[in-house]
Amino acid sequence: MFRCGSLASRIAQPSSRVARHGKARGINRSHCDRGYSNASKKPMTMNDLPQPQGSWAKRHERMQKKYNLQLAVGLGFAGFTLFAAKQSGLVNFYFGPGKLKFGKGVESKEQEAAAVEEETITEPPADVESEALPETPAETPLAAPIDTESAAAPSAPVDTKPASAPPTPVEVPAKPKQVEEAAITESSAVVSKSEEDAKSASTAKESAGKVSDIPEHVPYLIIGAGTSSVAAFRAIKAKDAKAKVLVISGEGENPYMRPPLSKELWYSDDIEATNKLRFKQWNGKERSIYFEHEEYYTPVKELATRENGGISIVKGRKVVKLDVHKKRAFIDDGSEVSYDKCLIATGGTPKSLPVFDNAGEDILKNVTLFRSVSDFQRLHNVAQQGKHITIIGGGFLGSELACALGYKLKATSGSVTQIYPEAGNMGRVLPEYLSKWTTEKVKSEGVEIIPNSFVEEVKSAKDEKVKLKLNTGKEIVTDHVVVAVGLEPNVELAQSSGLEIDDTHGGFRVNAELEARSNLWVAGDAACFFDIKLGRRRVEHHDHAIVSGRLAGENMTGSGKPYWHQSMFWSDLGPEVGYEAIGIVDSSLPTVGVFAKATAKDTPKAVVEATGESLRSETEQVADTSSLMHSSDPHAPLKGEDYGKGIIFYLRENIVVGIVLWNVYNRMPIARKIIKDGKSYDDLSEVAKLFSLHSE
Repeated sequence: MFRCGSLASRIAQPSSRVARHGKARGINRSHCDRGYSNASKKPMTMNDLPQPQGSWAKRHERMQKKYNLQLAVGLGFAGFTLFAAKQSGLVNFYFGPGKLKFGKGVESKEQEAAAVEEETITEPPADVESEALPETPAETPLAAPIDTESAAAPSAPVDTKPASAPPTPVEVPAKPKQVEEAAITESSAVVSKSEEDAKSASTAKESAGKVSDIPEHVPYLIIGAGTSSVAAFRAIKAKDAKAKVLVISGEGENPYMRPPLSKELWYSDDIEATNKLRFKQWNGKERSIYFEHEEYYTPVKELATRENGGISIVKGRKVVKLDVHKKRAFIDDGSEVSYDKCLIATGGTPKSLPVFDNAGEDILKNVTLFRSVSDFQRLHNVAQQGKHITIIGGGFLGSELACALGYKLKATSGSVTQIYPEAGNMGRVLPEYLSKWTTEKVKSEGVEIIPNSFVEEVKSAKDEKVKLKLNTGKEIVTDHVVVAVGLEPNVELAQSSGLEIDDTHGGFRVNAELEARSNLWVAGDAACFFDIKLGRRRVEHHDHAIVSGRLAGENMTGSGKPYWHQSMFWSDLGPEVGYEAIGIVDSSLPTVGVFAKATAKDTPKAVVEATGESLRSETEQVADTSSLMHSSDPHAPLKGEDYGKGIIFYLRENIVVGIVLWNVYNRMPIARKIIKDGKSYDDLSEVAKLFSLHSE
């Protein structure tokens, strides 16, 4: 085996045989011509390169002539093509306003009609000529000469107004005159069709214009126009005064308050005000259900150009899909909008019952799933007619509507029946003794209560009524049915956009900052959030919508705050009885109630008169917790007692997890602090003293 150096040297040296052969011929070479060591290393010079023949200038001139010739041929061919297209009528060139021009098909039809007319008038049939002109002299022509331009008149612009001066009369045989009228009629029909097509195109363009009113991009996009949406865009504007916010609403209404739909609106005697969706609060002050007046909102088409920003509402549209990576929203009318930050506040849809799923239209037209303004207006119209209304459901909404309709129907000679599977009103929330007392309160409003029952079958009855067959065998014939059995969160966007849904509670699963994805938040009824004290929850109440919407709006502007608020809810059974609650209020949990005698100040009406605010989530802000008054004589509920006011504690493992304030108002911060502390108490009667049950 050789080294590389030795190998190269051996290759470079000639063999002994070659050396001897060379000496015999008189050649003395010490190296082999084929060796790499004898290769010439002289660099190439410019003289060794091939030189072009002729001058560079002449060659450039020849190339330019060639290129110019190709350009001239191309332009000539293009010009000839355009000329031929113009002459053939395949292409119309419009250089400004001028005469009305038709397509090739229209022109060919008009030319054919004109040709038929000219031929018929010029050469009339012999029989028609002899009958029509028996006394015509030989030297007088049969008819005036027909000008070709006059014959082709139908192809000119058609004036719908009658001519100011009639044309010179020309004797034309009857049959050719019919042909002429037919030709003109055909031409007019063609023009009318063209005008209709143009009108349709204009309408389509207008429709496209409406779609284009939605900006292509917005900094803040809110899907849904409920309470949480209002809280969100108010928070955004508070942090970013020049923010541009686009709200897309599936309803045809501006954002409005839902609580009055089952409360104050039914207790107004002013029908005109009710039709305008205005109501009197318990203190007698009138207000509208809408959060803001119409002038508050910016027209959609002006949002993109408004220097100081604004809030625009797109009504009657629905977002069907989100591309969370590209940050684009797809709307049901085919338009798209990109965003920087987006909030999903789609709320929920009222649940139905399986018995109504397969019902016919004759039954469903008399069934209302109560939720929106249109539902209120529909039910209010039925109540005004003094008909019989049946409410299915004994929870918050069902009990509120039962009391409200009971009051309303007293003046119209109507009646109302309430059916639910529990033993008493709000039986899943209140302890048994308080649920029974509440049931008696509802009965006192003139409501027929059918507890421990549910609908097994539904049929249509005479006079367009509905027959309900209960599990007990009882049958009820009613004019209208209201279903109030809960809410189903609107999560269609999760399915179409790849967002996560909570399997236990439903709704969009979000983190502590209410984020479902980067730059995408969820608030209100549709959000399933993690409560640091009570675990993962989903809440369907006004206060939660306000607080979660406000937090989401602040986080959309960069606050990054976690959700820790314990939201409250309230319910009023008319102006005299109401309650507020916080935490987990479930009648299956152990409860401890402490009550006292109520005064005239312990009613929903009194608290509204004192604060001027009917939304209880707002009145709690006026509570003063700096100096807590202690009640001297609270006690446990007694049999047959009229539960004027009191505190009900809900316990889990001896820790307070929920509190109901029965006819006790402006004490919610105290209840919130007790739940936040998460302590175990030996004597809850002492804790109840913090709520000042006997304070004047």
